[in-house]
Amino acid sequence: MTSSSCCKISPIIPIFVSYLLVLSSSICLVHSSDTGKNLNATNQTTLRPEEELHKLKFIRAHLNKINKPAVKTIQSPDGDIIDCVETHLQPAFDHPKLKGQRPLDPPARPNGHNPSGMITEEFQLWSFSGESCPEGTIPIRRTTEQDVLRATSVRKFGRKKIRRVRRDTNSNGHEHAVGYVTGDQYYGAKASINVWAPRVVNQYEFSLSQMWVISGSFGDDLNTIEAGWQVSPELYGDNYPRFFTYWTTDAYQATGCYNLLCSGFVQTNNRIAIGAAISPTSSYNGGQFDISLLIWKDPKHGNWWLEFGSGVLVGYWPSFLFTHLTDHASMVQFGGEIVNSRPSGFHTSTQMGSGHFAGEGFGKASYFRNLQVVDWDNNLIPLSNLRVLADHPNCYDIQGGINRVWGNYFYYGGPGKNPRCP
Repeated sequence: MTSSSCCKISPIIPIFVSYLLVLSSSICLVHSSDTGKNLNATNQTTLRPEEELHKLKFIRAHLNKINKPAVKTIQSPDGDIIDCVETHLQPAFDHPKLKGQRPLDPPARPNGHNPSGMITEEFQLWSFSGESCPEGTIPIRRTTEQDVLRATSVRKFGRKKIRRVRRDTNSNGHEHAVGYVTGDQYYGAKASINVWAPRVVNQYEFSLSQMWVISGSFGDDLNTIEAGWQVSPELYGDNYPRFFTYWTTDAYQATGCYNLLCSGFVQTNNRIAIGAAISPTSSYNGGQFDISLLIWKDPKHGNWWLEFGSGVLVGYWPSFLFTHLTDHASMVQFGGEIVNSRPSGFHTSTQMGSGHFAGEGFGKASYFRNLQVVDWDNNLIPLSNLRVLADHPNCYDIQGGINRVWGNYFYYGGPGKNPRCP
């Protein structure tokens, strides 16, 4: 790709870095080699029989709450079990403000967006069997006891982990390469995200590529809506890239969750399983695969909708979930993030994107393309002030540009540990 102009490079100013660290996906515990061992040992502590029984009862009660009765069950090739659950029985309708209701009708799409409404090909492993969920149901990835046991606690399962953030770039082990816009009022965002299967070296780390729609003071009242793909051994028990969503209204403290693991996101689609593995993925010097995601605010009801591909509605986040995002977003971010737990005292070899630096370009480095935002009048428009930031550029970097085919785009990622990133 030859860019006709390049994005501005943002100076890494302390206040923005603190924003990035707070709003970034999973603000979580840093594990040195010793800390990781201690946590692992804690998770494996032998409990007395009565304590073990109490813990299992608590886990099973939680599973009964989030795993709803299925009218059909589908076995996925990757080992997942997909339950077809009646739409009005999904976890969102456990919320007091949604009890007894049914999903809303589709809203008006942003102007300048002309979707076909079709999934042109299967993109998740579970659907390769040829099985599908009937109309009036939604596919939900079944949560297992093993999934919950990998979390530090039942309460924290399905939530992003939080740690108080110091005012520097090395405070919590999270490293980023992102493009962002700020300084205006945003009512949505759209991007096509290149999908890879980056290597994640241990259970305490992840690698993701996503969009963030953000509002709030970047303190305890931070609101975010998020969607993209992630490799998270802790959450899913494997290294497949998986389609995910997230939301919070208090900077990841007590509200929000991944996917459908709490009452929040209302799914309306019977073809897409949030949290299920994506296939195919891109290969180095080979075929490239990306997913297009659009998040926008319904001008009539104020809910935030998620669309996949060419017009396929996935569902919506009800506006009452939020404080600041009941109105509009003040920042939109696109890009990659990893957790660096410094295994053996060195920088992690967990990859971001394709595991290759941005300078390698198409077919080698991962990309985001056709970046757009939704304005106050529900118009989908190009970005006018994209900035790019890599907080550890010797480990993971980013290069942005613009052209007639890809609009605003950037390449990003890297291998992690290397001679310049010890």
